Amino acid sequence: MVTESAQHMFTQLIDRCVEFKASDLHVSAGMHAFARVDGQLRSITEEVINDETMTAIAASLMHEKQRQVFEDEQSLDLAYTASCGTPFRVNVFRERGKPALALRKLEQEFRTMEELHLPLQMKEFAEMPHGLVLVTGPTGSGKSTTLATLIHLINCNRNYHIITIEDPVEYMHHNICSMVRQRELYTHVPTFADGIRDALREDPDVILVGEMRDLETMRAAITASETGHLVFSTLHSGDAVGAIDRMTAMFPAEEQQSIRMQISTVLKGVIAQKLVPLASGRGRVPVVEIIRSNNAVSNSIRRGEPQNIYTCIDAGAEDGMVSWDMSLATLVSKRLVRKDDAILLCRNESVFESRLEMIGMQPEEEPVEAVLAGPEIAEASPVKGRWSLRRRHND
Repeated sequence: MVTESAQHMFTQLIDRCVEFKASDLHVSAGMHAFARVDGQLRSITEEVINDETMTAIAASLMHEKQRQVFEDEQSLDLAYTASCGTPFRVNVFRERGKPALALRKLEQEFRTMEELHLPLQMKEFAEMPHGLVLVTGPTGSGKSTTLATLIHLINCNRNYHIITIEDPVEYMHHNICSMVRQRELYTHVPTFADGIRDALREDPDVILVGEMRDLETMRAAITASETGHLVFSTLHSGDAVGAIDRMTAMFPAEEQQSIRMQISTVLKGVIAQKLVPLASGRGRVPVVEIIRSNNAVSNSIRRGEPQNIYTCIDAGAEDGMVSWDMSLATLVSKRLVRKDDAILLCRNESVFESRLEMIGMQPEEEPVEAVLAGPEIAEASPVKGRWSLRRRHND
């Protein structure tokens, strides 16, 4: 009975998350469930979830092998599809000795660069014959969506063999022009590194690695890039330059000089992004920093002088590079982001102001809705000292 009631409660939480167009759902024992709508956390339950129910919910999501991994590592990523067909990425973890869940709602349809407000020069990464392309940013910054968009672009335009290694599989790619094979960590391969090594024996053109989270995965990804394959992956770092620095720092000190040489040769680009609130308050839009490999960038990496890459970005607009402050200025000029918000996020206010002045403000148009927002917008309202969510319709 506990399992049935727990599953019923979880289904209700998922349905509510979909109804309110929330991007994330957080479920823990001893507290209300929370959903993130337009970047803000809101309580969506009247009742507190007890320990027994929370344990039953977590157990119901895992098969036997996943339960063993969870017991060994105290954390696990998996995929879940709601009854309505909406897919979620789920992280099961322990906090205060009890299981907890963090769910991210995934898009069901692929969107264009234009619809996602991504710089159009990013399309060039999908046209490269080989090399390594990194997408970096904090958790929840849209890295998976960006990678899925790039893979879909390749799938629509090139006759390639694409292999993805993910934790878990988030976007389902159907064969269009390319043949796409998708493998999931712990279900099909034991580690990302093993998945890459297996892929190299399977005649791939493109390899997507869900995350470079350890040294062996980085070694395998670099090797794949060196042997004529196009490799995409993600890394957690504050900005694009930080991703290069962090990647190098993962290696032992005695290897760092040689690894800098390798990275300077295989790295084709780094995309750093973060989601910021839309001026309308209804959704978020990505600020995107782009590094494209050229002689100046490669030399800076080789010499271990990552701070010089910032200068390369500022001077590399013709090569397709975009600085953080230029990206912010562009969003403000299109009236997608409020100037006051952009000033708080920019790295150098005077540089941001000069870029904005150079671009100029576009004429005012109807407020832009985020791709995450739809005709029904979730609105927060206080109920009994907490926050609950209700639907409202646009006029």
